[in-house]
Amino acid sequence: MKIQVVLLLAIVAVHYTAARSVTADTKKVVCYYGSWAVYRPGLGKFDVENIDPFLCTHIVYGFVGLGYDNKVNVLDSYNDLEDNYGKGAMKRFTGLKSKNPNLKALLAIGGWNEGSSKYSDMVSSAASRRTFIDSVLQFLPSQNFDGLDLDWEYPGHRGGKPEDKNNFDLLMAELREEFNKRGYLLTAAVSAGEATIVNAYNIPNMARYLDFISIMAYDFHGAFDGYAHHHSPLYEYPEDRAHNSETFNMAHAVKVWHDGGAPYDKLVLGLGSYGRGFTLDNANNNKPFDPASRPLPPAQYTRDIEGGVWGYNEICEDLSRNQWEVVHVDAFRAPYAVRGQYWIGYDDVDSITEKSIFARDLGLAGVMVWSIETDDFQGTCGETFPLVKAMWKAVNGDIIAPPTPTTTTRDPELPPETTTTTTTTTSRPIPTGEPGNICKKEGFNADPDDCHIFYRCEWDPINDSWHITPFMCGPGTGFSEEKQACDFEQNIPRCRQWIAEDKRGSRVMNAETEETLTIRTDVGLCGKFKSSW
Repeated sequence: MKIQVVLLLAIVAVHYTAARSVTADTKKVVCYYGSWAVYRPGLGKFDVENIDPFLCTHIVYGFVGLGYDNKVNVLDSYNDLEDNYGKGAMKRFTGLKSKNPNLKALLAIGGWNEGSSKYSDMVSSAASRRTFIDSVLQFLPSQNFDGLDLDWEYPGHRGGKPEDKNNFDLLMAELREEFNKRGYLLTAAVSAGEATIVNAYNIPNMARYLDFISIMAYDFHGAFDGYAHHHSPLYEYPEDRAHNSETFNMAHAVKVWHDGGAPYDKLVLGLGSYGRGFTLDNANNNKPFDPASRPLPPAQYTRDIEGGVWGYNEICEDLSRNQWEVVHVDAFRAPYAVRGQYWIGYDDVDSITEKSIFARDLGLAGVMVWSIETDDFQGTCGETFPLVKAMWKAVNGDIIAPPTPTTTTRDPELPPETTTTTTTTTSRPIPTGEPGNICKKEGFNADPDDCHIFYRCEWDPINDSWHITPFMCGPGTGFSEEKQACDFEQNIPRCRQWIAEDKRGSRVMNAETEETLTIRTDVGLCGKFKSSW
């Protein structure tokens, strides 16, 4: 018993020392958490308690949405809140601060699937902005958050209006005034695409009102292109100019934000703990820009049907189980891997380290990761959280940058000459039914055919239509209309009937066996994917 007590005290002392080591000079390590990861199967399931509170300076809970009443709208009340026997993930999330008193916990509002039009309407008048701000000021303390992260994707785009740019300034100014009275942080996740940046943001004003700005420097490329390319290259690839892609890289995104008026020490460089994959049209043509008209098949945890997205945890597992050719391109400062017709660009410990050093040496405020739950948090391929740990070590630890090939001063956006090394290792589907068949009421509604799928329905009185967000319960569970939450299949009569009739329709790759698992693809899955475009 004495040994156990001493060991426990030693562990506490280590964590306490780690927490105390954070100073004003500590670079930010901002970790987003996609709360729907709790519904992933097997080793991919990630709940609040899986977060190591000593790896990040700031943790960000994704997401809440915006209701048509211009108030904060909780997207998954059963998981997020304690009300009605809910799981209370938000309070458990902010409760991590009790383990690390230097940790800040922020709430993110928005995300790709929230769209832009609701936010455009909200910022358009002083009255609607006031309604929103009041709801934020009520919600943040109710869940013990330290601030708000604005993830509007994007002002002036995707159903937005040209005046969004200036109206967004007004919102930030009004939030800043209220937040200063209460000591809240105000931050934003922003586009890395130059065309979007120019039309969406007044950069000097954002730098004035926000505590820091996280550049989502990923998703520059993907299955939407029709050709293979790394989704998060650090520098320009030699062939980019021939394809009008010379601005689609991290260094250029930072340059646009800085040249536009954001001080380096207000900018946080966003990194991805995931890869974007493709199915090549011809396995023999496997270089960047070679045709790839389909995404990589879904992986076993994230199960992304539309975009070919695999978490780093899924990638590292598959690299160890199957024979992939891993190619390192100097301009990317990151690898891609090829196996037959399959091609995926991703980041590993080395590339995350190099990109983080790039941010550190430029004097940026720090680094950000989307998102912590797709790092190798289980330690399946080695140590736990290797990518997030690499970020921290690069910006805050005793890591020496590799020597530069020349002593002359150069533009940080320009890469050295490109080299390539090679090694070898052993539109989201929409509901099929009409909205009227799905949305019987506002809130959660069961899928009429599949007991594992349900929808959040919001009535849009302006457009006289339903806004529908699809969800899928985790393996072995289905949606209970009575509980308005996922429950074990055996407790749901329609699930038992569904299993008996075996209505399963589509295929998901099992990375270990290369066999297929069956799930439906006539509806979307979680409906919450973050994109920088």
